[in-house]
Amino acid sequence: MKSIQFLVLFLFIPKLFFGQTKNDKIIYLDSLWNETTIQNYKYLRVIKEYTLDKKEYVVNDYYDSGKIQMIGKTTDSDKLIRTGQFAYYYKNGNREKIINYIKNKPVGITLELYENGGKKLEAEYIKEKKNDSSILIIKNYWDENNNQKVIDGNGIYEEHEKGFNNKGKIKNGFYDGLWEGYDKKIGYTFSENYENGKFISGVSIDSNKVEHKYNLLEIRPEPKKGINNFYHHIARTFKTPKVEGLKGKVFTTFVVETDGSVKDIKVLRDVGYGTGKEAIRAISSYKDWLPGEQRGIKVRSTFSLPINIETSR
Repeated sequence: MKSIQFLVLFLFIPKLFFGQTKNDKIIYLDSLWNETTIQNYKYLRVIKEYTLDKKEYVVNDYYDSGKIQMIGKTTDSDKLIRTGQFAYYYKNGNREKIINYIKNKPVGITLELYENGGKKLEAEYIKEKKNDSSILIIKNYWDENNNQKVIDGNGIYEEHEKGFNNKGKIKNGFYDGLWEGYDKKIGYTFSENYENGKFISGVSIDSNKVEHKYNLLEIRPEPKKGINNFYHHIARTFKTPKVEGLKGKVFTTFVVETDGSVKDIKVLRDVGYGTGKEAIRAISSYKDWLPGEQRGIKVRSTFSLPINIETSR
């Protein structure tokens, strides 16, 4: 049965991308938008004219049904660094939202619609001076029944998407006061305090009814000795094959578990000559990781690592 499914995939993909050229590149992505294999993909990304040296590349994402999910541009052909206007679409083909980016950060006016085409959100991303990040100012918001809940930056706003819900007050465009919600996927409820858009503190309760206090909404997994220590370890321990003129990248992903251990190391692409197996060996030899957290709760996190390889001629 597996061989039949595999054949169907290969027969289906050319029909999706009949306009694709030899200079384009297809990347397979899983449900969390991490790079994966053809057997496990949920989305397809096409980088147009990937092999050419350009300042910007058109990038299109597709659902596994073949329908468009996103249209935009990137300044890097190997990773998504958004620039300019991005348009996102629902599976039924209706537009979901429009966001503008500068150097991968959202800026300016953004619009969101419901799957049936009804208005959802009018907002604006502004750039913070201190940390070069963007903050969202909510201007107008309508619920699914077309009732306007936020008017000119004041009212009640509710986020709800794929098992996640967050609801609270908007004051002068910013989160303010008490916000409450839940995440069904991870399995927790939470309540948080904001002041003029700034997160102050929060308390979450996990599936075991254990309470967690937190001052940061999210903490990415990181090596105990810092990310540079990890990169230096890979550079020191990776044994590059003795092949003249070998050049390229080994693309890998791995999971940092809630106890800090590294599991499920995958090689998505390599350049041959055993570089994939060597990448797995080098990554697995590094042990000291701090797990990621969401709202004070330790979570499994996927980490992507490209390894550059270049030998002399």
